Amino acid sequence: MNTLKEHTFYSLVLAILVTLCGMQPAAAADKWQERLLFEPPASQLDAEARGRIMIYDGMTDAQIAQVMDSQFDRIESMMFVHTIRTDAQGGVVHDPETGTVEVADDGC
Repeated sequence: MNTLKEHTFYSLVLAILVTLCGMQPAAAADKWQERLLFEPPASQLDAEARGRIMIYDGMTDAQIAQVMDSQFDRIESMMFVHTIRTDAQGGVVHDPETGTVEVADDGC
């Protein structure tokens, strides 16, 4: 496979696994998504220019706010699901009763 096809394939596999299994992506996947957001390789920019939409899963609301400021020209190529809520200091918000991470209702 060429590099663009590999990225597309792995993006699709990750999105399917996360969606079907309801699991949060591993830390390595989080870093991979973060790099695609803030330091996209030329292949990612080329794919976006051709209409590719990347689904980012489990990013924090603080990261998304940063994207809106620094990558606004690319926002139409992004979709965010399972957005993790953070507090004013940037820490992850947990439900006081269950201790689970609070996730924004994205309507999906």
